[in-house]
Amino acid sequence: MLRKVYDWVMNLAGSRHAPAALAVISFAESSFFPIPPDVMLAPMVLAKPQRAFLYAGICTAASVIGGMLGYAIGVFLEPVGHQILAFFGHPQGAAEFHAWFAQYGLWIILIKGLTPIPYKLVTITAGLARFDLLTFVWASIVTRGARFFLTATLLKYFGPAIREEVERRLALYTVIGVVALVGVVVALKVFG
Repeated sequence: MLRKVYDWVMNLAGSRHAPAALAVISFAESSFFPIPPDVMLAPMVLAKPQRAFLYAGICTAASVIGGMLGYAIGVFLEPVGHQILAFFGHPQGAAEFHAWFAQYGLWIILIKGLTPIPYKLVTITAGLARFDLLTFVWASIVTRGARFFLTATLLKYFGPAIREEVERRLALYTVIGVVALVGVVVALKVFG
C-alpha cells in the first residue's frame, strides 16, 4: 500500500499537471491551507531535476501571492483571520504576533518564512498588525525564495542518492516522518 502511494505521488510529480498543482498548493498554504508546498516540490524535483529552479520559482511566486491574500485576510477579514489563527493553535495569537511585529517587524517575516512554522500565521498577523505592505512583499520574496530554491538545489544535486535511499527503506522513513510530525505537533501544543 505504502509503495503504491509513493509511486502515485512520484507519477503525479512527473505529470503535466504538477506545476499547476504546485502553484495552487503554494498559494493556498500561505493563507489558509495546512499542507506545505514542499510535499509537491520535493517529488517534482526528484522526478524532473532539470526543472528544479522552475519549480522553486513557481513555489515562490505563488507563495508570495498567497501571502498577500493572507495579509488581506488580516486587514479586511479580521474575524476570519482570528479563526484561522485559532484553528492552527493560536487562539490568542494575534496579541502575541502584534507584540512580535512591534518589536521585531521585518525579522519575523524573514525568519519565520524560512522555517516549517506555517507561513499563514505570519501573513495573516502581518495584516492584523498593519505591517508595511511593501516591506512584507519584498521580505516574503526573499525568505520564501531562499527556502524553496535551497530545497530545490539540494534535491537537484543530492536527490538521486536520497531517492534511492528512501525507496530502499520506504517503510522506515515513513515511520520516522510520522513520529517527527507528531513530535512537532506535540511540541507546538506544549510550548506554543
